[in-house]
Amino acid sequence: MLLNKRFHKFILPLKRELLSICTQHTAAKASPINSLLINQLKPVFRYADDFSEKYALHDIKGEYTYRSLFITSYKLSREISNLLNNKKNERVAFLCPNDGSYIITQWAAWMSGQIVVPLSKLHPPSVLEYCITDCNAKLLITTSQFSDVLSSLSDRVKAKLLILDDEIINEAVVRKETKTVVDVTIKNPHEANPPLTGGLDPEFYQNSDAMIVYTSGTTGSPKGVVLTHKNLHYQVQSMITAWGWTSKDVILHTLPLHHVHGIVNAILTPLSVGAKVFMLPEFNCNDVWSNLLLIKKAPGDKITIFTGVPTMYTKLIEEYDNLFQNNKRQCEFIKTVLSQKVRLMISGSAPLRPQIIERWREISGHTILERYGMTETGMVLSNPLNGERKPGFVGQPMPGVEVRIASKDDPEKILVEGNSNSSTVLTTTQKNSDVKNITGELQVKGPNVFRTYWNKPNATAKEFVADEWFKTGDFVEYVDGSYKMLGRTNADIIKTGGFKVSALEVESKLIEHEDIKDVAVVGVPDLTWGEKVAAVLVLKSDKKLSLADLRGWCKHKLAPYAIPTELKIVDVVPRNHMDKINKKDILRDIFKVKQNNPT
Repeated sequence: MLLNKRFHKFILPLKRELLSICTQHTAAKASPINSLLINQLKPVFRYADDFSEKYALHDIKGEYTYRSLFITSYKLSREISNLLNNKKNERVAFLCPNDGSYIITQWAAWMSGQIVVPLSKLHPPSVLEYCITDCNAKLLITTSQFSDVLSSLSDRVKAKLLILDDEIINEAVVRKETKTVVDVTIKNPHEANPPLTGGLDPEFYQNSDAMIVYTSGTTGSPKGVVLTHKNLHYQVQSMITAWGWTSKDVILHTLPLHHVHGIVNAILTPLSVGAKVFMLPEFNCNDVWSNLLLIKKAPGDKITIFTGVPTMYTKLIEEYDNLFQNNKRQCEFIKTVLSQKVRLMISGSAPLRPQIIERWREISGHTILERYGMTETGMVLSNPLNGERKPGFVGQPMPGVEVRIASKDDPEKILVEGNSNSSTVLTTTQKNSDVKNITGELQVKGPNVFRTYWNKPNATAKEFVADEWFKTGDFVEYVDGSYKMLGRTNADIIKTGGFKVSALEVESKLIEHEDIKDVAVVGVPDLTWGEKVAAVLVLKSDKKLSLADLRGWCKHKLAPYAIPTELKIVDVVPRNHMDKINKKDILRDIFKVKQNNPT
């Protein structure tokens, strides 16, 4: 049923409820930096005993308490240990839908001392096989939904396969989902249970790797970013501190589960503070609007935090304009609900255009909080929870994170350095000695920064300079105490709809086409997607190729978000004297994109 048809049924009760509210949700004051001390480190499942009977997750199946997730995870962890002959630190690659099976598998693997490798349902089998082979996964875990995909791969890569029985996951559901609200209790969450014990000694997690997240690299092949339990602890505690997370929060989760945004920001962080994750199977405008507007929501499911990518906000605006724009009363009601019920709306994974920020403010009363992070670092910079949020800027360093701006010509010549307390201009080599606007490459240091790229010591070494400073590959501008992203130092990473796409990987696939002689792939700025994947082709003599034909050919070779959505046919691909493709010229001359080069 369309959202606007449901709207009138629930508008009056919600308006009455809103009128009774005198105060908005008050976020917890930022905890002191000593909350990040390492002696408090513990994996996320260890928090279950602190919030045992509280509801931790809502998905399409129903509700899970912290206790029920823990108990089911512990049972699965024993099966994992048996399959791996009680070994530790083995790689466990898993492919699960956006529901309780994901969290249970993740917790179970960590309880048994393994390193999790989250896979993406959006990736073609060739990419999945690469990741599984590269990390030398010993065990693959999935559900019946993806069993066909991983069954064929497990034979080729010689890894054991565990297909989760639906009944195992259903054991953790304490209240079943119905067509109205979750109101059918199938277990008593308050029945007497012993303390939650499971997992390994605390010392194990102090010094062990936790997760390998594959991200597209400049070489064209995905690189496995190794994050330790210590890395995850600091990243989570930093977000709790900066964004005022409390056990009263409920986050609406619609993100993919193979990136840190969906994993660390939107699952590990809320579950480390006793908050609740309201997880949708995937992003859908109607479902998101229904949940944000509290339609058919149980009291404990009222959303307080939403985090998404720019494309999501763009599509939500389009849906809003289609359904409500001409109804003043509905528009006023929506703004009242969102401004009084939802305390924080965040955007990340790609730049957010000022037009989207302003339009969303008009609709919701919220100024979206922009932040900046990477797979290798977690969150690095963030606009303030309270205070001015500047469009186009990503704020100041997160708690526990050090940053600095290095000269683009000399990565060891430092222009600015900062932390969550302040930033200091050290020197300037900019034209006119302008100390207010300083540009250079962003470097990051702290316990949040990843340990290594899996089995790539040379690639790891190249990304660090003296004293463990990580080179992000992003240009930033420092203006009046705040940082602004200018773009990648490498034009071969395309950010589209919250995903990172390696242009080199796409090029390597396209050149396999029998009619293509030469190819270049670039990211073209786009209001909806952030960047579009665009292909520039030189065709073989007397050959023709349409965009539709190209996309059809790519369907089984690339992830959906990596398939080009724009095509240009040229006589020659521009290259420099070193035979490297000149992508700046392509963007400027072929796609008419204005250059914004840092100086």
